[in-house]
Amino acid sequence: MKQSASPDAPPAPTPARPRASRGTVVVVLAGLMLAVVTIASIGLGARDISPLEIVRILLHPSAEGYNGDVLWTERIPRTLLGLTVGAALGASGLIMQALTMNPLAEPGVLGVQQGAAVFVVLGILFLDTSGVQGYFWMALTGSAVTAVLVFLIGTRTNAGSSTIGLVLAGVAVAAVMSSLITLLVVRDEAVYAHLRFWSVGQLTGRGQFLGQALPFALTGLLLALPLGRTLNLLSLGDDTARGLGVRVERARLASAAVAVLLCAAATAAVGPVAFVGLVAGHAARMLVGTDHRWSLPLSMVCGAVLLVGADTAGRLVIDHGEVQVSVMTAFVGTPFFVWLARRRDLVRM
Repeated sequence: MKQSASPDAPPAPTPARPRASRGTVVVVLAGLMLAVVTIASIGLGARDISPLEIVRILLHPSAEGYNGDVLWTERIPRTLLGLTVGAALGASGLIMQALTMNPLAEPGVLGVQQGAAVFVVLGILFLDTSGVQGYFWMALTGSAVTAVLVFLIGTRTNAGSSTIGLVLAGVAVAAVMSSLITLLVVRDEAVYAHLRFWSVGQLTGRGQFLGQALPFALTGLLLALPLGRTLNLLSLGDDTARGLGVRVERARLASAAVAVLLCAAATAAVGPVAFVGLVAGHAARMLVGTDHRWSLPLSMVCGAVLLVGADTAGRLVIDHGEVQVSVMTAFVGTPFFVWLARRRDLVRM
């Protein structure tokens, strides 16, 4: 006969909620937020389009009308490019923070953006590069070459560890590249005018970049998704990671290559956009913790939400015209950077 539990017996302990459950909830909510900013980006601007009108146009893409032309030629390509670039910068920022173990790191820390600008200038000066397509390929090449240079220098320094060496090499190369840009453009107003168009990070008129940037960005994002476990092991330190069977140098090189590919594709497509990688990476860790298997995909979503949301807000803050997305992200990212610099102990890498 089954005995009933004693009334004096302590209650059975409630099982702890698994971390994966929390991560799933956060990812679902982030996905909903992403859907909201996507609809807002497509519908809001100099000419507002209602959600019902957007659905009608999407279901009948061949229908004629001014709203349809606005959506298919400008709003939708611009929004898709913003989502792609934001996800790429978010993932790149988190990977770079994990590799360098520097909570203030972002894609620009390795000099990638400065390298892209140098090659754009060189293309204008010596190859007569003009137009958005030429800028894209020169910037992509410059980003990749600069990243390789930083890696070669950083891994051969006597800074005490490879992570510190990469940071020091990135800062030094970025400074050299910035000085080189100044020397190249200071006496040539035409080159300066061309560079100014590209160097202002913006999504305005960049929708035509989507087809060029998408293959590189998607490749980088697909390669980044499996890196969560590797980044977790690398965060334990080189010696511990080696003891767990990780080939540290190879893993670090592969992860850095993915981060550079993502940053290069984003920078080449829309120009330098600061703080997206910084804010997205830390926002993801604050929401789901330091497990990169969860924070890495979430950082992609956070980056996309931040960039598309900032671009949409930039269209609405002034009555006529718009504010470039790089200005809007700096407006959000600068105080976050200052807060993080003062209280970086709150975010454990």
